[in-house]
Amino acid sequence: MHRTTRIKLTELNPHLMCVLCGGYFIDATTIIECLHSFCKMCIVRYLETSKYCPICDVQVHKTKPLLNIRSDKTLQDIVYKLVPGLFKNEMKRRRDFYAEHPSVEDAANASNEDRGEVADEDKRIITDDEIISLSIEFFDQRSKPQDGGEEKQANEEANNKRYLQCPAAMTVMHLRKFLRSKMDIPCTFQVEVMYEDEPLKDYYTLMDIAYIYTWRRNGPLPLKYRVRPACKKLKLGHVPEEGNSSNRSESDSASDKASSPAAAATTSSSPPPCSTSPLLPVGFTNDCCIVSVTRYKISN
Repeated sequence: MHRTTRIKLTELNPHLMCVLCGGYFIDATTIIECLHSFCKMCIVRYLETSKYCPICDVQVHKTKPLLNIRSDKTLQDIVYKLVPGLFKNEMKRRRDFYAEHPSVEDAANASNEDRGEVADEDKRIITDDEIISLSIEFFDQRSKPQDGGEEKQANEEANNKRYLQCPAAMTVMHLRKFLRSKMDIPCTFQVEVMYEDEPLKDYYTLMDIAYIYTWRRNGPLPLKYRVRPACKKLKLGHVPEEGNSSNRSESDSASDKASSPAAAATTSSSPPPCSTSPLLPVGFTNDCCIVSVTRYKISN
């Protein structure tokens, strides 16, 4: 069975920290010979006096070691996204530096990120305490636009959408509980939150969803939901290992009666067994529940 395990950031620190300065990577740079990474400033200063990797002691280059190091943007983005507040603090530190040293020669040729003039939104860095705008609407798989009805369907979808502002650390489980409470959905039905047509895990946070599906902040985070009958687990009755002879005789006689024509007629006239699926309220179906507008729509 698949299990999800949460790990602490401290367990990832050996892969996110520079061994030269002991801090998190800033402008992560990798040696192409051994693929060990360091801060750019740290490895450049180190290679001024040495031509070997500080970790594995492999030779970087015989004469010009700076030719065999490369900037690792992917690793740096991972560090910024995993370590809370690191990107914001680093941008502030760079802005303060150039404000105190306006005559630095590299200031004119430096990029916006080097000067610290990149906002979190431009870098797509999301913090736990950030407020994310999202839209939530009912997911109806059977609704398909007919000829000439695309505009009408678009208007209906716009009317059925509801907009929320939630912290980035809020999980899908919290959103499901909110929908169940807001729409008064009984416990016999389960609520699923989806991105497009893919159900989301309960432990996903809004920040996780934004990173996984590359939300670009060009609008509210588009989410959908659907309501389905809850699956009930069948409970197997306890079968006694030892039985009395009287019970056996009764079962034998019962089997003889069942095989008789009279018993067959009685059996055929008896009502059919109850279905295992729960009774559905008005507006619901077994394959995909359709939420009744009057009862389960989110109030304005």
